[in-house]
Amino acid sequence: MRTDTVFKKTFNALLDHLVRQDTEAPLESEARLADALKVSRTTVRKALAEAEQRGLAVRAGSRLAVGRRPAKKDYFPSEDTVATSDRVEQKFLEWILRGDRKPDQLINGLELAREFDVSTIAIRDYLNRFTRFGLVEKRTNSGWVIRGFTKEFALELFEVRELFELRSALAFARQPSDSPAWAALKKLEEEHRVLLAEIATRYHDFSNLDERFHRLINDASRNRFIEDFHDVISLIFHYHYQWNKADERERNAVAIAEHLDTIKALQTRDRQRIEAACRKHLASARETLLRSIL
Repeated sequence: MRTDTVFKKTFNALLDHLVRQDTEAPLESEARLADALKVSRTTVRKALAEAEQRGLAVRAGSRLAVGRRPAKKDYFPSEDTVATSDRVEQKFLEWILRGDRKPDQLINGLELAREFDVSTIAIRDYLNRFTRFGLVEKRTNSGWVIRGFTKEFALELFEVRELFELRSALAFARQPSDSPAWAALKKLEEEHRVLLAEIATRYHDFSNLDERFHRLINDASRNRFIEDFHDVISLIFHYHYQWNKADERERNAVAIAEHLDTIKALQTRDRQRIEAACRKHLASARETLLRSIL
């Protein structure tokens, strides 16, 4: 149930926020927490009530204060914080990448539903998003077919990606210093450094990291159309070009280095540095994408 998923995800984010506070320190207002966690005040209120019930937050007059520091056992399991639609997306993209799927390959919705442990409706709803772009074709009584796309299609789509990502990166840099997004970015920075050090054996793991990195930045836009477009980006830019396996390890190493440069630029909040780093990475992504379809 999506509502329950959102609550659990918000509660875990609240715990991350409490970890950074001193014991007995007063908590921000519901409005500020809702803004920082990017959820409604109703969801924040529910998360705070749960924290108070567990002793993580305590009543201090008319306000709540930090009760005790959260422990690992206080967090909801990560699988409980992922909505079904997001879980389908993650599993489907992983299915494409690990299985080396090719254009014109048939997709059996029933088999995927069993493999992903979700309903066939969830599979159908996810795949139907891409039919209007021509990336997936619905076949009567025989599932779906993965389609390739033309150079012209890729260039048109890339123009939109460039506009969206540059806007999102600048919006990310304008977030307040106490926004959880900065802690998430720092965590991703550490993951990038670890993966770069182990790139010889773990280069396939870059795709998941790549998707999470770009999603974090795009989420800063708080624009429903950019968020929806990210699903198309994930399928094409983060996975479609992986059908071309040539120099995959080297390409991923370069992309990791460019991500790290972008992270440094974001941390400076300097507009020119951010735009320069983003444009450099987007140029590399564009070249990689075009090579994959020629």
